[in-house]
Amino acid sequence: MNDFAKMFGEMIAQGQKMATAFNPALENFQMPAFDKLFPTMGKEQMEMLWGNTFNKDGLDSKTRLLVVLAGLTAQGAQAEVPFKLTVRHALEAGATQKEIAEVIYQMSMLGGVPAMSKALELAQAVFSETQEDSE
Repeated sequence: MNDFAKMFGEMIAQGQKMATAFNPALENFQMPAFDKLFPTMGKEQMEMLWGNTFNKDGLDSKTRLLVVLAGLTAQGAQAEVPFKLTVRHALEAGATQKEIAEVIYQMSMLGGVPAMSKALELAQAVFSETQEDSE
């Protein structure tokens, strides 16, 4: 095991101990469920980070997030957790389900139909989750 892997393992173990100290239910917490722990950031926070930090007169956070979704889709929507988080963030930033679907459809030309299908499946899962949360 190299030094970095050892340090990373120690960091994860320390984080696990800290999380368990705060909430014993997190003792068996798995990283794939990380998106459930922090489902989205507030619109103001996203605007501060992405809408105003890079170029205050440039793209707003909604547009930036739609661009990120396009890139993730063109790559095959293989990173499910980041993809779903980006869909949630885009919705929070004001994107509609229709706009998100349109971005995904457009990427079928670059990423192919399987990538588009996978991205639509992931986006639909987020849409369903957000509808359940709002009820």
